[in-house]
Amino acid sequence: MIKVTALLPMKGNSERVPNKNLKDFSGKPLYHRVLDTLLDSKYISAVVINTDSEKIKKDALESYGDKIVIHDRPIEIQGDLVSMNKVIENDVLRFESDIYLQTHSTNPLLTTASIDNAIALFLEPDFKDNYDSIFSVTKIQTRLYDENGKAFNHNPQKLIRTQDLPPLFEENSNFFIFTKESFMESGLKRIGKKPKMFEIDKLEAIDIDDPQDFLIAETLYKTLRKESTE
Repeated sequence: MIKVTALLPMKGNSERVPNKNLKDFSGKPLYHRVLDTLLDSKYISAVVINTDSEKIKKDALESYGDKIVIHDRPIEIQGDLVSMNKVIENDVLRFESDIYLQTHSTNPLLTTASIDNAIALFLEPDFKDNYDSIFSVTKIQTRLYDENGKAFNHNPQKLIRTQDLPPLFEENSNFFIFTKESFMESGLKRIGKKPKMFEIDKLEAIDIDDPQDFLIAETLYKTLRKESTE
């Protein structure tokens, strides 16, 4: 049986949204929303929480017990300036798995369906013939400009409809799927040398970076949950 391990790294400090991971999000700590989504997956067999926070560790163990594995983050890779790839490396070297899926606690609207569909794609027999990893994206079709005000993806003299513009894709950081081999061969990067983009809806892909994002995400979460029960 193929082992799929989910990596959910969380730090205690958050500059823009204080205590973000434990902040109440529609009745539960924010990180519970993504963790519940991971635990509902039919493919994921283990969830590793790599954290430097005793508060997160305590809450996770009290709330989920043996459903999760706590990995105390070593002091040398703690801090706001440490690359996420260094944290992932620490997990990959400690926990053996056939496939890894790394996500963030800041994606509370991410669905189990999207996760399972992406893993199923990764497991297709011919996938490895063409790709070595998957990362989630959001499609963008709007008029973009660079920092100097120069049109980036369109001709201002020809105002074609935005829906007719060639699409661009934003890495939304909802999830990354990879193997230890692809991670190492790409120079310790979660996006491999031959990645496959996996598009998800922009509402589902919302990421919380600041207080405004938190308010928007929580409002959307409550609205969508209400609609699903009506």
